Amino acid sequence: MTYVPFEWKALESAYYHQVFRRAPVTLVRGEGTRVWDETGREFLDFVAGIAVNTLGHAHPELTSAITAQARTLLHTSNLFYTVPQLEVAMRLVAHSSLDRVFFVNSGAEATETCIKVARKYGKLQRGGAYEIITTARSFHGRTLATTAATGTRAYQEPFDPMPQGFVQVPYNDLDAMEDAITDKTVALMVELVQAEGGVWPADPAYALGLRELCDARGLLLILDEVQTGIGRTGRLFAYEHYLIRPDLMALAKGLGGGLPIGAALSTERCSVLKPGDHGSTFSGNPLVCTAARVTLDHVLAPGFLEQVRMKGAMTVRRLREMGATTGRITDVRGLGLLVGFDLETTELADRIVAYARDHGLLIIKVAANTIRLVPPLNVTPPEIDQALDIIESALRA
Repeated sequence: MTYVPFEWKALESAYYHQVFRRAPVTLVRGEGTRVWDETGREFLDFVAGIAVNTLGHAHPELTSAITAQARTLLHTSNLFYTVPQLEVAMRLVAHSSLDRVFFVNSGAEATETCIKVARKYGKLQRGGAYEIITTARSFHGRTLATTAATGTRAYQEPFDPMPQGFVQVPYNDLDAMEDAITDKTVALMVELVQAEGGVWPADPAYALGLRELCDARGLLLILDEVQTGIGRTGRLFAYEHYLIRPDLMALAKGLGGGLPIGAALSTERCSVLKPGDHGSTFSGNPLVCTAARVTLDHVLAPGFLEQVRMKGAMTVRRLREMGATTGRITDVRGLGLLVGFDLETTELADRIVAYARDHGLLIIKVAANTIRLVPPLNVTPPEIDQALDIIESALRA
């Protein structure tokens, strides 16, 4: 079933670079966990702008704060001090184990900033070491450097030759990581849940081993929490599940509740950037930082993260029950409201996504046969049940 009028699809095809595999839906309005297309058809949104809409659509306090800030001061550049930027920076430092913040506009810019900081640290502290070890199936962004860091060859091949300085090893394999370290190595960069790679959480022993390995070898540990940060896993940051501390951390997606803001955080140890080393015109402007402040207000409210953990466990439990009764789900993984489940085949995964869309639920496929569920963090248990009912019907269809 198709909901996109021909003219919209034709216009997009004529004017926009053809890099997205868009679903045949034109969305025009959202409220909470629900969105509507231009025909008035309603959908439960378990994509949430790819884990961006932390508080759902048109959240009253978020939209009110954004509107008020837009009437007051939108943008100044970083040549001047602004209060919203400082408020959010202080909040992130206070609730993390890191010491300094640099705001950016996207997840790729956040990881790119971490890469630049690590390289300068290597130049100053490790005799010019510059290589960063990442992992297979990882995803770190779409800039040239972050594409080179990404452990998926298909993203790199069209743009060869890749920038040098990145080495990939298997995920959750500490021995492989250690074996790859040389005198050129300055940092290890990992996702504690490989969200784009199929929702693969790190083994606890692996995460702890990475920290111990960095400490023993004098390396920096960079955590890419672009998708896992800001409560998505049921903790403010995923590293809290693993009881480790990064030296550098990349954030984005859920931080602005729908507006584009990212952040690179560092410990004092590797705060090596000086005036002129890095910069950004748009980053951390009053509008996006106001959105981030309101988002953090809600995520850090008493009981909010506990509810995320509860709703994530509820989702995983029911999906596993479906797998047992239908025999069509082969694995379920996740932390908090970042959940993935594997189907028997790629074709079945595609059919489930299409069936769900036709019956009022938006979900997406990642990797070959994994469907990922990332609803707004304030999704209600009845909405989760409704979404899972649709998925169960799809499995039995």
